[in-house]
Amino acid sequence: MNHTPFSFPLSGIADEAADDLAGQISTHLELGWSCIELRQIDGKQASTPLLSDADFERSVEAIEAAGLQVTGFASAIGNWSRPIDGDFEKDLTDLRLLLGRMARTGTKFARTMSWVGANIPAEAWRDEAVRRYKIMGEIAAEGGIVLLHENCEGWGGLSPAHTIEFMERVNHPNIGVLFDIGNTVAYGQDAWEFYTKVKPLIRYVHVKDCRRNPAGGKSGEFTMPGEGDACVREILQDLLGSGYNSGISIEPHVASIVHLGGTQASPEVRRESYLSYARKLEVLLKSILQDTTNAA
Repeated sequence: MNHTPFSFPLSGIADEAADDLAGQISTHLELGWSCIELRQIDGKQASTPLLSDADFERSVEAIEAAGLQVTGFASAIGNWSRPIDGDFEKDLTDLRLLLGRMARTGTKFARTMSWVGANIPAEAWRDEAVRRYKIMGEIAAEGGIVLLHENCEGWGGLSPAHTIEFMERVNHPNIGVLFDIGNTVAYGQDAWEFYTKVKPLIRYVHVKDCRRNPAGGKSGEFTMPGEGDACVREILQDLLGSGYNSGISIEPHVASIVHLGGTQASPEVRRESYLSYARKLEVLLKSILQDTTNAA
């Protein structure tokens, strides 16, 4: 169910709004959104055994009672904390757990990455990441889910060429691309170039925005949507104009960057920042759709 005026669902990685599930739910209800994307619940990654089955079931019951649907799981598989020479069984344990949890919520997409490089040659990093994704693709197929590789940490996120090569080498129908708009600038990349080159592979979108580092390289100066250098408006306008309707999730990184540990702002500031971010995105999307209507 979609309560927004758009033909696609809007959601957000809810732990940026609040640590506790009640706060995550109430924030989305205040927005009038009917969808939510799960990462951490009460500080525990929902795609790992750290969140017990009992706590997960209680969480799902609360989400359903609020009339919300889960659009995706922002999993820890292959993420920034897991090196390519680490224990792959940890990722497989998460994936097997996810199959049941995603079936319970009726969710199709799980965000993944392609591991952090280690003291091995880049080709070995690539080959091991591809080998792992081929295995995960088969498991995903068994569960009827799609693993979405995000342009973030990992060999496949180093450039658009890396993403394309990675997807060609993995070559599995249950593996797709999650395009995080702001990650491009955050990693010192050109947002529009990255987007246009990987556009045919995109299955889902996360919205961040970020200002470039004047010295080049990485940047941590995240902004409200449309206020940075990630071409958020232009990318969304092109994407929606091409018929994209799989949904959009926000991952603001403005008041809270959960994976850095600790809380960067008070609970009140985090909630209000998340609400403001979401509303600014809605205004931006309405403007894009209005422009599209007027041009028709």
